[in-house]
Amino acid sequence: MASLPFFPAAKSNLIGIARLAAEGESVRQGHDVEYFTLPVRSLLNRCTSARMPFTWTINPYRGCEFACKYCYARYTHEFMEMRDGIDFEQKIFVKQHAAELLRQELRHVKPGEEIAIGTATDPYQPAERRCEVTRAILEEFSRHRGLQIGIVTKSNLVVRDADLLRAVAVHNKLFVNITITTLNTDLARILEPRAPRPDLRLDAMRKLNEAGVPSGVICAPVLPGITDSPRDLEALVRAVSEAGGKYIFANSLFLKLCSAAVFMPFLEKEFPQLVESYRERFKDRAFLSSPYRKRLSQLMARLRQKYGIRTDYDRYSERTQPVPDPDASAQMQLF
Repeated sequence: MASLPFFPAAKSNLIGIARLAAEGESVRQGHDVEYFTLPVRSLLNRCTSARMPFTWTINPYRGCEFACKYCYARYTHEFMEMRDGIDFEQKIFVKQHAAELLRQELRHVKPGEEIAIGTATDPYQPAERRCEVTRAILEEFSRHRGLQIGIVTKSNLVVRDADLLRAVAVHNKLFVNITITTLNTDLARILEPRAPRPDLRLDAMRKLNEAGVPSGVICAPVLPGITDSPRDLEALVRAVSEAGGKYIFANSLFLKLCSAAVFMPFLEKEFPQLVESYRERFKDRAFLSSPYRKRLSQLMARLRQKYGIRTDYDRYSERTQPVPDPDASAQMQLF
């Protein structure tokens, strides 16, 4: 990682995080994005949500430059007294001394407890090219055995670390989840303005598998009326199969209030005909209805079967009731 100034260790409370964020030194600015150092006392975070399939999370950065319009993680900047949702994509905080902290904290991880990297930020966003926080974390993991590690990213930069990822996978269970919401490049550009193109992500998945690093796709979030047509989802599943993906799963949109503050104005501009539908769907909850999620899960199960994707890599999929074997000639339906 590039040499960055050292600051006193952060307090565990939110006031401490906000203070240290304010004290962080700017290390680069451009494209309306500014990077700051952020000293932390802990890298591993215990996940207490029953909805999540992992026990621990690691986020090498706070904020994410990819600026995905639907991002649920914007709330994390509120801990630093930044209430403007746009700050999440324009003020990126680089965590210091990550590998050293991880070395100390791994003793708390019990056998069978999964560690997820990149649940509230992309670990391979542009800052990683210079700062290499994620790479330092992987170098530490390569010195350990018996861990279960999952990575979530939209970036083809992950291929840079293929050799290191393979070294981690020798003695640990590792898989890399590449997020792809659509194969439509123009649509991806407005949904995920600064993320690499979908074809580059597919190619990254292919290269990782060729290098011996298990990798597949998470299609998340699926957006009603925008990315959820059976035809588009089938095209994605087919592309993943042809590129040698180990798995593909789809999860539907999760729209927190902080996310809606950015997403709804985007919807009004780009898809005004869908605004009322979204307001109705999310008027009293952050999740789409259970029937919608069930139909999506069943559709994806049929598509995986059709294109021969059979896998046990189901850690990040939405759980629903078992899906009966479909009639191969039956027309797929979602809505």
